[in-house]
Amino acid sequence: MRLPAEVMRPERMGATFPTRLSFMRLLVRRLHREQWQIESTVFDLDDQGYGHAIYTARGPHRTYSLMAFSNPLRDDQRTDRVIAESWDACFVLFDGLPTSAEVERLAVQAARQEGGRFGPSDLILSRANRSVRLYEHVRDALAEGRQPDIERLAEVGYLMRTTAVYGNGKFGTCDRERLTDRPEFAGPFQAEMLIVYLIRCFTLDHVEHVARCKSPDTFVPMTRENKRFLGIGNATGLGMAPFLITHPELIHYWANTREIALQKVRSMQWAQGRVRQRFRDLMQRVKGHVADWCVADETQQRRIDELASDLARLCVWVDGETALLEREAPWDAVYCWAVTETSIECQELVVSLLIELYPEEIDSLEACLSTDARLPLDGSMQVSTLRKIIEETYTWTFESDFSDKASHTYFWYYSEDKMEPRLGFRDNEAGAECEMPIAVARDVQRLYQCLSSFNAVTPVATLLMQYPGHRHTVGRVQTIAQYPYGEVQANLIAAGSRPIDLLRWKLAFFGASKFDPKSNLWTRITLYQGAPLPADLPEYDSDDWCFPVRPGVA
Repeated sequence: MRLPAEVMRPERMGATFPTRLSFMRLLVRRLHREQWQIESTVFDLDDQGYGHAIYTARGPHRTYSLMAFSNPLRDDQRTDRVIAESWDACFVLFDGLPTSAEVERLAVQAARQEGGRFGPSDLILSRANRSVRLYEHVRDALAEGRQPDIERLAEVGYLMRTTAVYGNGKFGTCDRERLTDRPEFAGPFQAEMLIVYLIRCFTLDHVEHVARCKSPDTFVPMTRENKRFLGIGNATGLGMAPFLITHPELIHYWANTREIALQKVRSMQWAQGRVRQRFRDLMQRVKGHVADWCVADETQQRRIDELASDLARLCVWVDGETALLEREAPWDAVYCWAVTETSIECQELVVSLLIELYPEEIDSLEACLSTDARLPLDGSMQVSTLRKIIEETYTWTFESDFSDKASHTYFWYYSEDKMEPRLGFRDNEAGAECEMPIAVARDVQRLYQCLSSFNAVTPVATLLMQYPGHRHTVGRVQTIAQYPYGEVQANLIAAGSRPIDLLRWKLAFFGASKFDPKSNLWTRITLYQGAPLPADLPEYDSDDWCFPVRPGVA
């Protein structure tokens, strides 16, 4: 298996792609396997698309409802910023079937989002704005009796873009602990993935409704292929990054599971004919997917262009090597060639392609993606043992010289108004005294220096009695000794730090694609592009929608 020192570096994390173990894929497989029934039970919208709708998702054990509220919004109020106070649509994932009183309550509270009042029946909050350039084009095309331009669909990929998905007790929503015994939410972020899937359903129905009302005599519905090609957009920023630092055990499980999956495939001694053909088909699909991935960010676009070139060379190499895939250990050969001959983007894309090949081997690993493990601090551990852990596990922390201001340029903090993580400049912004515990490299160095003043056999408890400020770091070091993939191996407060790399890693595990960075601090992404529609779930291949390409492209 690849080592944490390789895969948990930001430069590689920032090149991650979704896999069949991504959380959206887990949900869709469940919806298909358990034959969930998803339908719109209320669709009370006026000719402009304003009003409310309810979508019910009925599984074998429970029913959930998406409460969707669509309201007028001025163009100057439409923004990706989390600080916005008005949106085109607001959503609540409700536990069960809402009463009329619940609908009235949430019609008021959902529009307030962070300022609203929610209870245990309100599982997830979200909101979204239209992608005006595409929404209006699709609406007008359908109203005029024609399908939207496929080039424009490929350029954007979604009709609406969410700016937050809140759950786990935030703003009064249901605590995650209340849902842990529900099989449908056993995997990571499954409630969040469900609401986003249902929001996608609403956006597709919404644009058709408005188009039909605009010109009922000429209106035509969107083709099913075009609908599948449209996902849900999302704009997300720093709020996601600290999660990777504050949940080391869980992050270890995510990363470790992916590495186990990769190792399983690389260790395959031989590849059957159908698997070899599947790999060739996926390579062709990916080439089309990457061709549609265009961003304004010059750095990322250069990486995409290099990726496209690398993919072309990979295809030539596979085809040029006589019977390459028929030889012993073919997938290890493919991976090793990618490592030596291609960019990190291509290397990580190859990882996703390889994991895709063996669902019967990989899908059983789903159960390894979740954990509630929390190691208690071991006060009896000797100082010498703690010191050895740092020397063996945290060697990367000593790459930073904290006597240099550049090594601690930033500090992380929570904003008072939105309770969202922010990044401040230490030298010229107030609030460093409220710094979040994100500076792992600095804190481990300080702890290591402190250890030198204690006898080797001294219990850690004695150290902490004298220096209680090190308690958090001691606990973290002990945790990472058991969960080595749980640490991002970088100084996250240094000049040049790129939180965007952490965002991409986490979002890839969600299943996000088409990363569109707007700075080093936030990005746009696409969710559920290519995924089956509710009507597809009974029969459509619910698991063959990775790396979607525009309709008509093989």
